[in-house]
Amino acid sequence: MLTIVVPGRSEYWDEAKLEFVYANEKDVTLRMEHSLISISKWESKWCVPFLSSEKTPEQILDYIKCMTLNPVDDSVYDRLTRKNIQDINDYIAAPMTATVVNDPTSKRRNSTEFVTSELIYYWMIAYNIPVEFEKWHINRLIMLIRVCSAKNEPAKKMSKSEVAASYRALNAARKAKLHTKG
Repeated sequence: MLTIVVPGRSEYWDEAKLEFVYANEKDVTLRMEHSLISISKWESKWCVPFLSSEKTPEQILDYIKCMTLNPVDDSVYDRLTRKNIQDINDYIAAPMTATVVNDPTSKRRNSTEFVTSELIYYWMIAYNIPVEFEKWHINRLIMLIRVCSAKNEPAKKMSKSEVAASYRALNAARKAKLHTKG
């Protein structure tokens, strides 16, 4: 979870009214999650895959709203600072795991397949991952899915030369154990 503080302000310029507005806005704390739940909310509104699409500034701001767990007024999002945005971007990009998977099948997958929240839910069901994990950071959840995929891959078949070498080694071991010539 990410917690950021959006600073309050005492005055600001109102573009619509072309005047300074004096306000007594306090700092607001946002608690946020970059999770499958947040992505599902965003995709249900915009009807485009979140993970594999370019986003407009309006869509990015809306995703920040979808990530927010505590109720806040929409005007708070207008006060996000560059540091707040950078902190959010860093949080979204963070791997959230130390696991690394060397998955050769990922290179063979169809690159035209769009990853949507429903596809991720399917993977969770297929690998018996509990639905509670939808609250995990999405990068961590996807890594868990990749680990499940790699562990469920059938053993790689040996080539003919590898099989022959294995048989030669077994035969040599048996000859040495039984003290025979073959």
